[in-house]
Amino acid sequence: MFIISSKTMLRKAQREGYAVPAFNIHNLETLQVVVETAAELRSPLIVAGTPGTFCYAGVSNIVAIAGELAKSWNHPLAIHLDHHEKREDIEQKVAAGVRSVMIDGSHLPFADNIALVKNVVDYCHRYDVSVEAELGRLGGQEDDLSVDEKDALYTHPQQAREFVAGTGIDSLAIAIGTAHGLYTAEPRLDFQRLAEIRQHVDIPLVLHGASGLPTGDIQRAISLGICKVNVATELKIAFSDALKTYLSEHPKANDPRHYMVPAKAAMKAVVRKVIADCGCEGKL
Repeated sequence: MFIISSKTMLRKAQREGYAVPAFNIHNLETLQVVVETAAELRSPLIVAGTPGTFCYAGVSNIVAIAGELAKSWNHPLAIHLDHHEKREDIEQKVAAGVRSVMIDGSHLPFADNIALVKNVVDYCHRYDVSVEAELGRLGGQEDDLSVDEKDALYTHPQQAREFVAGTGIDSLAIAIGTAHGLYTAEPRLDFQRLAEIRQHVDIPLVLHGASGLPTGDIQRAISLGICKVNVATELKIAFSDALKTYLSEHPKANDPRHYMVPAKAAMKAVVRKVIADCGCEGKL
């Protein structure tokens, strides 16, 4: 079985004090990069896709390509649904072979979030599919938030315990000051809040919005209980910048087998760095 759930790999990471990277992919080339690099470094791997990614590339295509790459590299991996909000959508993708999902009800009131997540957990656990959910919402720059607004957006440690108990999830995505996209100012993570959440919750914790975070921040977060680190924007920028540079320097280029090479190489460098930051090389 080469397409697996993320539950066992995250529990192992939790026991051994490292994190598993979740790389957002979009097409054949980005899938090739993350699988090949993880296999070369013997790193556990989660390939993630948003609803938009699965719509763009096709659910069956992603599952088939990821599965074939995993087999050819003899490297099991999890295909993960990132920020999915509808149970019906999740059901269809589980039926297609996905074994790791995130149900995102973070925009809902607390009780409604619990109800939605528990409904998805009850379904997914029947098929040995791991479930991640989010409590709190990722904001932008911390300086833009007042204390009251920050507490409303960030994960509350005692609520986290109630949320985990009420849903039965396998991992919890928390909000401690990270943001989606790249940071326009130096991020300042609430490590004290993370430590308090860890005291109240015993399942693996997930850090979204890791693109552009300093290595020291990522490693400190891991030391305080983060077991999964999500990276998306940083990969896209490296890939697209290298591609644009190549096409600018070679205006007559028309063969993707050539112009995709530098783009993949640039993305590969980011994947290697993230694996190093997560401390998961050789942990497969």
